[in-house]
Amino acid sequence: MAAERIQDRERERERSMPRIRLDLPRERRARLLPEYDPEAFGRLSERIARFLGTGRFLVWMTLTVIVWVLWNVFAPPSLKFDEYPFIFLTLALSLQASYAAPLILLAQNRQDDRDRVNLEQDRKQNERSIADTEYLTREIAALRMGLGEVATRDWIRSELQDLMKEMEERRDGHRDHRDLFPSGDDRGSDVPDR
Repeated sequence: MAAERIQDRERERERSMPRIRLDLPRERRARLLPEYDPEAFGRLSERIARFLGTGRFLVWMTLTVIVWVLWNVFAPPSLKFDEYPFIFLTLALSLQASYAAPLILLAQNRQDDRDRVNLEQDRKQNERSIADTEYLTREIAALRMGLGEVATRDWIRSELQDLMKEMEERRDGHRDHRDLFPSGDDRGSDVPDR
């Protein structure tokens, strides 16, 4: 009886719990932080960092500061928005610097990652080039060794010339054809060897 009650409770608990399906993606949970595309943000930070490193940015920043200071020094008192210690200008420049530094670092990190990938690809390409060069070197050495044993046209020509000279010397030394080409009578038998 007790075992049946326990089984009934387990069945009831299984019915009340939603079944987790592993073949379906999970439902998206609400997040407190906004979602963003890291790649798009990285590209934007690189553009900003590239602009911050130009002379154009320095000229515009200098002109902005000069106009700001001149306006707040020489404008009528009712139109001035940042009086002499220029606290608002200092705050704006600090805010710009506080955002510029991390954006520049992010752009540098992305560039370092690209450089690391390029260096790895270059290293692999160099390894392949070295392996190819070593293979071709071995092949050329094998061809040279093989060609060292091959009779060349000049070598054959010189050997034929030497043979012709030797034959001429024999012919001149022995006018009798029998001496040049001895017959088989010397052996005592005219039956060819089998």
